[in-house]
Formats: sequence, C-alpha cells, structure tokens
Amino acid sequence: MSRHYRIYPPSESRAGRIGRVLGQLLSNLLTFVVILVATYFAFTLLDTPSQHKQRLRNQRLESDYAAIVERYDTVQLVLDNVIERDRNVFRILFESDPYDFADNSTDSRWQNYERLSTMSETELYREMNERMKRLEKGENELDGIFARIDNIVDSIGTKANNIPAIQPVINKELTFLTAPYGMLIHPFYKSLVSHQGVDYTVPTGSRVFATADGKVKEIKTRKTTSGRYILIDHGGGYETQYSHLSRIDVKKGQKVRRGDIIGLTGNSGLSLSPHLHYEVLFNGMRVDPIHYFFMELSPHDYQRMIKISQSGMQSFD
Repeated sequence: MSRHYRIYPPSESRAGRIGRVLGQLLSNLLTFVVILVATYFAFTLLDTPSQHKQRLRNQRLESDYAAIVERYDTVQLVLDNVIERDRNVFRILFESDPYDFADNSTDSRWQNYERLSTMSETELYREMNERMKRLEKGENELDGIFARIDNIVDSIGTKANNIPAIQPVINKELTFLTAPYGMLIHPFYKSLVSHQGVDYTVPTGSRVFATADGKVKEIKTRKTTSGRYILIDHGGGYETQYSHLSRIDVKKGQKVRRGDIIGLTGNSGLSLSPHLHYEVLFNGMRVDPIHYFFMELSPHDYQRMIKISQSGMQSFD
C-alpha cells in the first residue's frame, strides 16, 4: 500500500507578506496614475470636432483683438497729435489755451462730499479756513485782472468795434449753423476738403449783418464759386466775407457799422442749398469764426455751439 505525501510551501515570514502586499498596492497605484495621465492627455490634446472649432475661433479672436489693439493705439496716437496741434494753433491765433469741454464736475463733487463726510469738526473747520484764505487771495488776483482789462479796454477805445464779434445772421437758438470750420466732405466732389468758414442753413432772403465796423473792400456778383459775396475790411488785420448771397445792399468803399444789413442770403454760386457761408480772416489767414461770437454767446452757449458744429460732416459749398 503506497503512501501519499502533501508538500507544503515553506512558511512565509510576516515581513515578507507585508512587502508583497505593499508591492501589489504600489503596482496598482502606478497603473492608476498611468491611466489617469493617459486619460488627461487624451482629453486635452485630442479635441473633439466642436472643441477644435472653438479653439480655432478663439485663436482668430485673439489675433483680431491684437490687431484692433494695435490699430487703436495708432489711431489714439494720431488723434492726440491732432488735438495737440489744434491746441497749438489756437494758442498762436488767440494767445490763450482752448476751452476744455470735459465735464468731470459731477464726479469730483461726489468725491469731495465723501471726503468731507469722513472728516471731524476740527478738520472741517481747518478746511473751511484754508478755503476762505484761498478765496480771498483769488479775489485780490481777480481785482488785479479786472484792473488790467479796464486799462486794455481804455487803450483800445473804439477799436473794439472793428473786431468781428457777432453772428452774421439771426441765430438765437444756435441751430442754423450746420457746417463748421475744418476738414469736411465737399457736397459736389464728395472728397475731404478744407472748409475755411462756417455755413448757416437759412432760408433765401434772410438778413445778413456786418459783424464789425469797417469798409466794404470787395463785391462780386457773378462768375465765382462763392456766388455773390461781400468782403469787408475792418482794420487791425481783420476781414470778413459773406458768400452765396441773393442780394447785395452795399457798395465798394462804403463804410458799415456792426449790425448793419449788408445783403440777403441766397443760393448763388457753387452751393448745395440756400445758405450763408461766413469767413473771418486775421492777417490774411482764415480762422474759425465760432471764436468771434463772444458778444452774443454766454460760456454755455459757446460750448453748445461748439458741440453743434462738431456734428456736421458735410459743407454746403
């Protein structure tokens, strides 16, 4: 009778079992990490069709945005140069800085109110005392300025009447001025040209006034693009021209005074529609007439007229 023997594996130590378990866990962890990394790259590098379209669109948008930013910077640089050049021309012609129409007064008032609301009574008293001192100083300086102005007016005397200072037509609502001084689109040639005066769109037969005392220097009645026009010499380097008239009521060499009726508006010459083209010349150079309406316009009206004129892009002659 044969005997059967069972062979048992050698007994495994406790440390060996722990090492084997840890090895299996580490292997499983590495496998999981590899699968996770592979899945991440599969989702990030391999786009779906919709993701691919969106990626291309984003790239185009980024490119367009960069081009727009570059163009904006260029335009802003050109605009800043034009503004500075215009300010320099204004200083040369009028010996003063141009009026700044930027209105930030509302924001500044709220900021000042918030600042004052956080101050103590002692700080408020000190603030008010300092402001009173500045006001007194400003009052004294203003008195000196008024005194100098009085001296200048006395020295000028009646010569002030020879400076163009009113509008050439009745325009109380300021709405008749439709084309400003500057670069505008020509109504017939459809090109950008220098418009060296202002246009008043008024009905034919409206009265035209001399804007200062002077003498009629020239009259043209035909064969000119300006149509019937009057040129008045005011002395002191000032001249004014009134174009596209329907009727002329003065003669060459005649003396006129500010406010005299010198003719009627019309549509003569190269004109798109009935209007008055008005120019101011100083030492032979045409300047913006809007700055010579100071006898009629308050600071608010002057600012409003500037804004109205800036809305026009096409001249009428």
